[in-house]
Amino acid sequence: MNRRHWLIGASAAAALLGSANLACAQSNTIRIIFPYAAGGTGDATVRLLADKMSTALNQPVVVENRTGGAGRIGVSAVKNAEPDGLTLLFTPFAAVTIYPFVYRTLDYDPFKDLRPLSQINTFDFGIAVNNDVPAKNPKELVAWLKANPRKAQFGSPGAGALPHFFGLMFGKAAGIEMTHIAYKGGTPAIADLLGGQIPIVSSTASEFIQLHQEKKLRVIGTSDVERSIGLQDVPTFKESGIDIVGTSWYAMFAPAKTPDATIARLNKAIVEAVKSPDFRKRQLEWGLNPTGTSPEELGRIQKADAERWAPVVKASGFVAD
Repeated sequence: MNRRHWLIGASAAAALLGSANLACAQSNTIRIIFPYAAGGTGDATVRLLADKMSTALNQPVVVENRTGGAGRIGVSAVKNAEPDGLTLLFTPFAAVTIYPFVYRTLDYDPFKDLRPLSQINTFDFGIAVNNDVPAKNPKELVAWLKANPRKAQFGSPGAGALPHFFGLMFGKAAGIEMTHIAYKGGTPAIADLLGGQIPIVSSTASEFIQLHQEKKLRVIGTSDVERSIGLQDVPTFKESGIDIVGTSWYAMFAPAKTPDATIARLNKAIVEAVKSPDFRKRQLEWGLNPTGTSPEELGRIQKADAERWAPVVKASGFVAD
């Protein structure tokens, strides 16, 4: 079974199991909210993590996909949950770092309404094109876009997410005005890319690995200083002469007033899961770098990265209602 089929099968089976568990949930069931659609490496990661946490904690752990609002609906659900350790958030970077700079009104403060639990992994971004686009590297893509300005549009997993800003960053560095199309997650964006509805998608590099290897799409460039895990044949934008760099992460959070003892217990189970050999093996196969941190370390990372990306967001001129 190849990587993509495993991700789709695991997510579908887990989603059905999760629904059944939610319907008859016991009072001690932990619910992890993932604020994006099922499918893809983020969804597969949280489901694998939930299984391992369930074993470590000796209690049921289920995953709920609470989509909408580019992740804001799911974050708000955790903010408003009882701080009893039974409702947790698994989220990518943007919703808990840069959204205060993105949205005019935001019904949560990621630094006051949530408590850090642990960073789970880090990853980079990629920009991919469908097979109708002739470009094979960043420079060829720039030339093609300049020759076809009406096609200078790209999809991303959501408005205000980092792939959105990375796509705009690429356009600015290339001197091209890029039109953004927001989706509810990377999976539907990539589906439209494969179907020819859009020519370009900016998303996490890991989302593209299997399809790139199967030649169903082409990853043009990746966003870190070094080449991406699983995409060693793809140059970085920086090495291609386009001086843009950007990375991100997934992490776990709890409601703000969750007691210290509960935070410590959950962190222990999460880090144990992330450090396990089979979890690490899967993460690397999916193009993700497993980490596992203390709550304090995640808090420092969260604040530092918010300060790092704020100027990029402000310079983009993007503001959402």
